[in-house]
Amino acid sequence: MAYEERNVWASLIVSVLGMIAYVVIVLQQAAGGPLTDVDWVPIMLWIIGAGIVGAIVVSIVWGIVAGMFDPDGVGRSDQRDRDIAQLSTRVGQAFLVIAGLGVIILCAFEADWFWIANTMFFGFALSSIVGGIASVIAYRRGLV
Repeated sequence: MAYEERNVWASLIVSVLGMIAYVVIVLQQAAGGPLTDVDWVPIMLWIIGAGIVGAIVVSIVWGIVAGMFDPDGVGRSDQRDRDIAQLSTRVGQAFLVIAGLGVIILCAFEADWFWIANTMFFGFALSSIVGGIASVIAYRRGLV
């Protein structure tokens, strides 16, 4: 597995787990009440921070383990990796645009901050996850 592909997998795994954790924690905090009453800001910030740190740690540990088995292949990337990263970025940006439009619409209707922030938060998460899936598919099946 290529260096860049390992990083994509690390980010993908951490993103999915982070989103699941966020939803579970917010639903537990709501305890059947309105979601807008949940103190979501610290939860969101901790999930974002843990996601960044988690992706870095998983990538480093995975790289160390991979380096034990293939010391020559660690850290190498080529034109194919750059093309796949560009594809992933394009696919992911589409979801950021959709989330941004959703935020604008929610602002126009003066929705609660909870819904506005979560729309953008899940837009970023969906962008990361869908972009990661596009990368994995490109690595496995090719770009064409």
